[in-house]
Amino acid sequence: MSAQPGIVFLEEWLKRKCINPDKFVTRKSNSSSARAIIQAWAELRGSLQNSSFSQRQLQSLRTLVDSQTSLHVADPQARLVLGILSSSNISLPYESYPLFFRLLYIWVRKASKPTAAIIDSAMDVLSNLFSSQFDSGNCHAFFSESVLLLGSFSFASSAFERTKTFCLDLLSRVFVEKRQVLGSFTELLPDVLAGVGYALSSSVTVHYVTILDSLFEIWGTKDGPHGNISHGLMILYLTDWVMSNLINFQFLDKVRIFLQETFGTSKENYTPFVVFMAAAGVLRAANRSTSSGVKLDIVSRIRTSAVVCMEALVSDLVSQALRFKELRNDSKNRLLLQCVSLALVRTGSFSSNSSFFVCLALALLTEMFPLPQLYESVFSSGRLKLNEVKEHVDSILFKEAGVITGIFCNQYLSADEENKNIVENFLWQYCQDVYFGYRQVALLLKGKANELLEVLEKIAESAFLMVVVFALAVTKHKLNSKFSQEMQMEVSLKILISFSCMEYFRHVRLPEYMETIRKVVATVNKNEYACTCFVNSMPSYSDLTNGPDQKSNYLWSKDEVQTARVLFYLRVIPTFIEYLPSLAFKNMIAPTVYLEHPNGKVAQASHSLFAAFMSMGKESEENDIASFKEQLVFHYIQRSLLGYPGITPFEGMASGVVGLVQHVPAGSPATYYCIQSLVDKANQLCFEANVSEADAWKRQQGEPEPSKKLLGLILRLVFLVDIQVLPKLMQLLAQLVTKLPQDAQDAVLNELYSQVANSDDVIRKPTLVSWLQSLSYLCAMGTHQNAASKESESEENPTLARVADPSSSHLET
Repeated sequence: MSAQPGIVFLEEWLKRKCINPDKFVTRKSNSSSARAIIQAWAELRGSLQNSSFSQRQLQSLRTLVDSQTSLHVADPQARLVLGILSSSNISLPYESYPLFFRLLYIWVRKASKPTAAIIDSAMDVLSNLFSSQFDSGNCHAFFSESVLLLGSFSFASSAFERTKTFCLDLLSRVFVEKRQVLGSFTELLPDVLAGVGYALSSSVTVHYVTILDSLFEIWGTKDGPHGNISHGLMILYLTDWVMSNLINFQFLDKVRIFLQETFGTSKENYTPFVVFMAAAGVLRAANRSTSSGVKLDIVSRIRTSAVVCMEALVSDLVSQALRFKELRNDSKNRLLLQCVSLALVRTGSFSSNSSFFVCLALALLTEMFPLPQLYESVFSSGRLKLNEVKEHVDSILFKEAGVITGIFCNQYLSADEENKNIVENFLWQYCQDVYFGYRQVALLLKGKANELLEVLEKIAESAFLMVVVFALAVTKHKLNSKFSQEMQMEVSLKILISFSCMEYFRHVRLPEYMETIRKVVATVNKNEYACTCFVNSMPSYSDLTNGPDQKSNYLWSKDEVQTARVLFYLRVIPTFIEYLPSLAFKNMIAPTVYLEHPNGKVAQASHSLFAAFMSMGKESEENDIASFKEQLVFHYIQRSLLGYPGITPFEGMASGVVGLVQHVPAGSPATYYCIQSLVDKANQLCFEANVSEADAWKRQQGEPEPSKKLLGLILRLVFLVDIQVLPKLMQLLAQLVTKLPQDAQDAVLNELYSQVANSDDVIRKPTLVSWLQSLSYLCAMGTHQNAASKESESEENPTLARVADPSSSHLET
């Protein structure tokens, strides 16, 4: 009996545990009807009675074998099979032998206590068949079914010891001589491994080392199969099953031999990935046995042997990877890297050895999220094919990446500082490689291979999640008093820059992301140097406008990857703008502010950043920096109004205007330019929207139009501009209001009355009251002449002239 209940057919269990069971021959799950099964047995009895075997009987055999899951083979039926096989009067086709073997296999595995005499008879028959039939015809199915049947006989608890020994004699000879068949027929591997697993779990020790050696050397022979992750997983679960049997049946001699031969000595033909996965399987069995009451000293020795072996293999792998810096052309080490990752998922954390931590990092960056390599393939002559990338996304490695990331972050806590630094640098460099690579790929494939681009982006999204979770682990460990301020600052800067590179792939709101951002920003904003370094890492104006490929036609507004990165900077910089030297803003940020970017989020963030910069004024601010702020106003107002309405978001522009009028020096030409430009733009929009018609203003009352929003901003400025600029603003505003239709004038005046009434500004309120009364009187006259006539009237009418220049009689400066 198996130590793990529920596993009747070991080979089928291995296939289910394998990541690609479709690659292996799986018995049909749709059982034949009872009538068909009865008829098939009747056909076989008729064959023995008539000493003949036709295609009809062969089809009956297939019917029975295809019903393996539901089929029960009793002793009489097993004897029938042996009778046919041993009959010298029946000529059997070669392809029938594997089917007969399968029926006997079903019998011995499903019988609660297989009859020992039948097993003895079967061995006599098999011995004769092997000597006469093994080398004839196509022997690959004959080989796999023979190993499976012999192994199951040797594992049967009711079989005699001598019979088991005979089984293992035949199995070891067949396995050693014919195992090269697996190089061409890898789909038979689960059957062969299952047969070997039965044999290794037998109570008989004979040929144990030979069978072990043959198993672990399969992938090391010249004609053997090429190893892959499916094979590795089957080895893991096979050794788990075998070791569980040996422990639970107390076959301690075999346990000792297994550990000594597999992990105790280094054998040249043993393939590393097979040995590692075998050790992982042994470790699983040991961990499970601990909870089942097996002697702790036995389990401890087993566990120690497996762990020591795994640590040695991983340490060697990491040493090679760090020494040669490249594993992509080394298929054996790449396979071992993949196996280590999946083995840790299935065994859990069992070692604090830092090599496992580095190994997981390499696996995540090069095997699960191999984005730089994929990008390189896009530009290579071979070109990256869509189905290749889809296969990767559907692979077990990619699907298990989330679990592996969790283990990876847990391993970070126990790793030594040297390896932590190595892996951190791997991750931060990886983020930059992804950014530059995907940016080029996106520009190349957009509109040409959108589906391929989508699949690549899916991989990058998962990589982003991995980076965020890891970055949070780093911040929790390093952003505390145990580390110097310089170290904390350096780590925080690298995380911020890395996040900026991966920002394009952030499509969900992650608590881990926000927590990490808060922690690193809090560290950076304490230091001017750190703030400057972060700003200097922002893409330069040249990078933004020229594109990654000088040969292609590049439109910066279409570069979504770069735009996402710049948006990250625009959102983060205001959080520490007060600590940022003004010179850094002048040299790096001002040239790259995206005031006219068609992306609303980018434009809004640009205006918010400008407003934050204008309002961060310092008492000790140097004259040249103050002068720069004033110069920047001219550019800002010009570019903002040029894109309004349309590209420029009103709320962003309003915050920028309010910030500049409050923080530039009193009486600054920049403020005069600002209000003049705003009034001119408002005047233009009002007449472009035909608001001069009497009923147009009423129709637009429901939702503010661009002209109304801008007019509202100008009214707000009446109470914000410095006292030296106020007369000019009153003059310009009066000229604008008198040109509006009656309904518009009434709305503006009502708003002004309300604001003046609620104002507690004792300096400007008297002036505004007098000015507003004069303006109201003039508007009440009801003049509705065109703009040219009004200008002429302004010169001739003393009332309008007084309203247009209130400083002459109302405001003392």
